[in-house]
Amino acid sequence: MCLPLVAWGQQITPVAAGVYASIADLGDVTPANRGEVGNLGFVVGDTGVLAIDAGVSYRHGEAFMKSIAATTPLPVVLVVLTDPIQEFHFGAAPFQDRGVPILAHREAAALIAQRCATCLQRLRVTLGEAEMARSRVVVPDRLIDETTSLKVGGRELELLYFGRTAAPGNLAVLDRRSGVLFAGGLVSVDRIPRLRDGDLDAWIGALERLDAVGATVIVPGHGPVCTPAQARRTLDYLLALRSTVETLYRRGVGLGEARKSAELAEFRDWSLYATLHPENVQELYLRLERADLEGPR
Repeated sequence: MCLPLVAWGQQITPVAAGVYASIADLGDVTPANRGEVGNLGFVVGDTGVLAIDAGVSYRHGEAFMKSIAATTPLPVVLVVLTDPIQEFHFGAAPFQDRGVPILAHREAAALIAQRCATCLQRLRVTLGEAEMARSRVVVPDRLIDETTSLKVGGRELELLYFGRTAAPGNLAVLDRRSGVLFAGGLVSVDRIPRLRDGDLDAWIGALERLDAVGATVIVPGHGPVCTPAQARRTLDYLLALRSTVETLYRRGVGLGEARKSAELAEFRDWSLYATLHPENVQELYLRLERADLEGPR
């Protein structure tokens, strides 16, 4: 079990001194949850605030800004996008419109430019034009290429880059003062992570090294706030996925049967297991198939 927090929504919960999180719904994007399926957070420094991810829509980003303003009178001076997925991205627009710079990894920015227009079209269909009004694809103002130390609002922070893990350009944000790590797409708790954009081996390797970061509390991209030990459940899932699918593939089990047979009972109660787990099985199976067809390099 993870540390208890409030239900999803714009309720802001203290995680540590000067560190706050808004914990999202564990499900998929629906009109009922207004697309709020990615955790957001912010760190209050001595003179300004760092926002970590921004929400799924212009409306969501504005609501997040109001929640920050209700918590502290200090201005938001930077937004960091930890992951190039829709639930973190489109809410950055109202921050940018108010002159707050948006920072992302260069590879994340490239993926945003490549496909977020299509994501936005789909969100308009799923959530409706009114919900997605004024939302747009945001071009980040600042780009980084590697792990970077920053001082934001007088607070020392580290933007950690482990390579392509859950998606190109994934970042994690470590607040050294509190020991809180905002893990972005690197960690998903009580919700099946999505393999589609990830490098499975690199992702596993990054999670195996996560303890060395020195975090005492982790805010995952999806799921409740956890200890580092609890966050290792993401690693447990990915290891089990890799082992199970590779075994089935090497035995000559076909793709259709592999999707049915690759059951991971200990994760069956995680959100989106029925949809994302079979997708992950198929994605990994097809990668193994392509690797065999291409042969050794």
